[in-house]
Amino acid sequence: MKVLLLGGTHFVGRHIAEAFLADGHSVATFTRGQSADPLPAEVTRFYGDRNNGVHSLQPLHNQNWDICIDVSGYTPLQVNSSALFLKDHVEQYLFISTCSVYQYAENSPLTEDSQLYQPASDDLTEVTRETYGPLKVTCENLVQNIYGERACIFRPQIVAGPFDHTGRHTWWIWRAAQGGDTIAPGDGNDFVQVIDAADQARFALTVAKKKLGGVFNLAGPRITWKQFIHDLEIKQPVWVPETMLKEAEVSFSQLPLYLPQSHPSSCYMNISSQKALQAGLLLTSPADTIRNTREWSLQQQYTEAISHQLEMELTARAKNL
Repeated sequence: MKVLLLGGTHFVGRHIAEAFLADGHSVATFTRGQSADPLPAEVTRFYGDRNNGVHSLQPLHNQNWDICIDVSGYTPLQVNSSALFLKDHVEQYLFISTCSVYQYAENSPLTEDSQLYQPASDDLTEVTRETYGPLKVTCENLVQNIYGERACIFRPQIVAGPFDHTGRHTWWIWRAAQGGDTIAPGDGNDFVQVIDAADQARFALTVAKKKLGGVFNLAGPRITWKQFIHDLEIKQPVWVPETMLKEAEVSFSQLPLYLPQSHPSSCYMNISSQKALQAGLLLTSPADTIRNTREWSLQQQYTEAISHQLEMELTARAKNL
């Protein structure tokens, strides 16, 4: 197959590129050329900025591909430009969306039929925590309207694995390696769920080979924090009650991945990927995702998510309960 990746040099795109290359396919990328590019020389590079509209896609003129995989579309301007320009040049368009398109829901797990946010305006270009989900809804609609049955949408859970620049999953691996008393949020009975980047990449390959259309949630096994802490091999966990974390106003960014069941957004830690599993998605165990990520993760530089001082204060208080 001939594969075009919109993006492809970073985390998710890099995994997808490597999966297709390993399976013997031809890969091209379209990027702004502003970031490091670790992909091998056999990858064809095209450069342009979709923020500048359809004319920025001109380097792709007179080219044809079996599938376009859009890993870097966040605004309607970006996605509409590429989807329209490539309509007669690709057989299939795979758009990487997000599970953040779903509204908060008391009833879970979230499935492909769960309630979505209202679409954002077509002219909205500012991506914030509040606009991210609605913007992705609009982008999904654009792709589906243009490509119909040739469109495929992925709605991944938080993605984990090597090359993860977000630090949400990898920070915990790094923190586990530091040792000592280590904060463990809640009582161990809340849930955490991610999708391994390699699993998503392999499923993209499956979709391309089978020419699958439609919408697929992508989520790995849902495990308790007790299991997650065990898989991280944290030797001295100190469980800090949720009430204590609330009193200290500890945020999600300070304790990445932690969404207690009492929080409205805890539904995002209960995503059903049953449809994708039936279509061929294969899942790596959470423990293996950690093991596969550890070597890369420990070579990175991390800023503190939760400050060392606050972590020590909370764990000391929790130990005295």
